[in-house]
Amino acid sequence: MGRWEPNARGRLAQAAMELYTERGFEQTTVAEIAERAGLTKRTFFRHYTDKRDVLFAGAAALQTLVVDSVAAAPPGLAPIAAVAEGLGTAAATTFADHDGVPRARQAVIEANPELQERELVKLATLGAAVTEALRGRGVDGPTARLAAEAGITAFRIAFERWITGPPERALHAVLRETFDDLRDVTSRVAEGRGASPGARADA
Repeated sequence: MGRWEPNARGRLAQAAMELYTERGFEQTTVAEIAERAGLTKRTFFRHYTDKRDVLFAGAAALQTLVVDSVAAAPPGLAPIAAVAEGLGTAAATTFADHDGVPRARQAVIEANPELQERELVKLATLGAAVTEALRGRGVDGPTARLAAEAGITAFRIAFERWITGPPERALHAVLRETFDDLRDVTSRVAEGRGASPGARADA
């Protein structure tokens, strides 16, 4: 097709999510996605490399946004605070709307082990990139990695809370609360109050 196809990428993404939800990811073909969108397979492959790519196409842009925001965080911030700043920026922009798509996407991923593995790889790649951004701020390697991975874990938990919570809640607000929980947990450990009740200090 040589003519202009308005919002072809968005139409394909919407069609794919509808079909993944209705039939399942494995049972859906590229041809069916293109047909549902009123487009051709050739048009599909101009926008996505395969049907998995529809679910992960925004990963590179998300990573760039988070890394740039971590690097640009105010000087003197603790590493974990810089990570929170970067992830908070992404939460307030990329995930500004709770329109049902994140929940549908998560359901599709959770139903497919291959997609779950790719999601974990995506998060690990993001964590490694954030680690390097912190190192660029002068943070030593082990501390940078610890802060980055703790931040990614907080983000994952906040995301799960968000998609299962009230639709009016904003992800950046849920993320802020989750980082507050993380600070509370670490402060309890630092104060020696993280031990189980009745645990002996000399055990």
